Amino acid sequence: MSITIELPHVGESVVEGTIGKWLKQPGDTVKRYEPLVEIVTDKVTMEVPSPVEGSVVKLLAEEGETLPMGAAIAEVATADSPEGSEPETAAIEVETTPPGTPDSPSTTGYLLRDVTPVGPTGGAAVELAEPTGTTASADPVRPAPPTPAPSTQPHTATTIISSDQARLSPAVRRLAQEHSVDLSLIQGTGLGGRITRDDILQYLETGPAHALDTSPAPVRQPAGENSANGLETHVPLSPVRRMIAEAMVRSVTEIPHAWSTVEVDVSGLVALRASVRAEFEQNQGGSLTYLPFVIKAVVEALREFSTMNATWGGDKIILKNRVNLGLAVAAPEGLIVPVLHNADQFSIAGLAAGANDLAERARTKKLTLDDVQGGTFTLNNTGALGSYVSGPIINYPQAGILTTETIQKRAVVIDDGIAIRSMMNLCLSFDHRINDGAEASGFLAAVKNKLQTFAPGASIY
Repeated sequence: MSITIELPHVGESVVEGTIGKWLKQPGDTVKRYEPLVEIVTDKVTMEVPSPVEGSVVKLLAEEGETLPMGAAIAEVATADSPEGSEPETAAIEVETTPPGTPDSPSTTGYLLRDVTPVGPTGGAAVELAEPTGTTASADPVRPAPPTPAPSTQPHTATTIISSDQARLSPAVRRLAQEHSVDLSLIQGTGLGGRITRDDILQYLETGPAHALDTSPAPVRQPAGENSANGLETHVPLSPVRRMIAEAMVRSVTEIPHAWSTVEVDVSGLVALRASVRAEFEQNQGGSLTYLPFVIKAVVEALREFSTMNATWGGDKIILKNRVNLGLAVAAPEGLIVPVLHNADQFSIAGLAAGANDLAERARTKKLTLDDVQGGTFTLNNTGALGSYVSGPIINYPQAGILTTETIQKRAVVIDDGIAIRSMMNLCLSFDHRINDGAEASGFLAAVKNKLQTFAPGASIY
C-alpha cells in the first residue's frame, strides 16, 4: 500500500508551512515516527515524523516551497504495498505539549552561560553549560535522582506510566507501547520533564542515559554566489530568514515604537552572584549567570505594570493575565523566541533551568508549537559582546521588549563622593499606542529597583 503524506496541521493560527529540508529522499527507508521532513512556519521550525514504516517513493514538494496545511508532500510505500496500488492518505501526527504550569514536574535543566546578539532585534544566542538536574518550578531546586542503569532483563509487554508521565502525547504513548518501553527508566528532556518521542528513540538505541550535546551553537556562515564582477556575494534567503524579515517589517510598520533607557547599579547583584556561585555550581553542576536574576526582576515588574504585559486590540487594550516571557535565542537557522510560560511563578534557580531547557531545544529543533506561542513580553541580551545601548524591535504583537546591556565598572557619584560601581543599562522598546512615557518609565524604574535590591544573603531558591 502506498501512503500519501500530508503537511500536518500544527495550530489554528498556522495556515501554511514551508518545506525547509527533506530528511529522507526517494528510495530511502523510513521507520515509523522517524523524522521525515523539516517544516518552517511563522511560529517554529520543527521536524515531523513519518506516520508509517516503509520506503519513500516520491517527494511532492520542493525545499523552500510554501504549501497550505493539509497539502500532499510525499508518498511512502509500506512493506505490504502491492505494486501499482493507489496511494492512501495519512496525516503526520505532530506532538504539541501544553505550556508549562507552576506545578509542572521537574525537568533536567541547563544554565544560561553566555549570550550573543543576532538578527535585527539583537536576539540572544545561548551557550549551554552542563546539565544541572535542577527543577523548573517555584520550589527549591533539588538534584535529580541518579539515572537508573540500563536493564539487562528483556522488556516485558507492560508499559509502566507514572503519575508524572500521565501527560504524554498520544504519539509518544503509542511508541512506548509498541516497543514495550518501561517509561520509569527514561528521564524526559521536554519542558516540565515530559518524555518526548526522541527520548524513547534514544532509549531504544543507547539505554536510559541521555548524553546531550552541550557545545555552543555553530556560527552561521551563509553560502552564496559571487556577482558577475566579483565585487559582491549574493546569499539566497532561507525560509527562516525570510520569515524573520517579514516579521520585523510587520512589527516596525504596525507598531509605533518608542524607546527609553535607564542606568542600573548592579553592584549588589554582582556580589550576590559571587557569594552563591560556588555553592550553586557544587550542588547543581553548572555555572550561575546574571540572566535568571534579570528575568526575576522583569516578570515581577510586569505584574505591577499590566499594560506592559498586553497587546493592542484595535478598539481596546488586551491585558494578559499570565506572564509568559519570550527569550530571544539565536538558533543555527536564525532568531527564535521560545516562551517560558508562567515565568512569574519560578524561583531564580528554576528560571535558569526552565530557560535553558527552552534554549537547548530551540538550538536542536526540538521545540513544539506550544513552546513558541503565547508570549506576552520579550527579554533580550545584547550586552554579552559589549553592547552599551540598543533599540530592539518589538516582537509583534506584544507591547514591549527589554534588552540588557553589558555590565561595566564605572565611577559614579554617591552621597557627593566618587565610588566605583558595577553598572548596566536597560533599554526598553514599547508600543506607544498602549503605553506613554510615564508607564514605560515606571516599568523601567520597577525593574531597576528590583535589580538594585539584590544583595548577599538573598535566596535564589
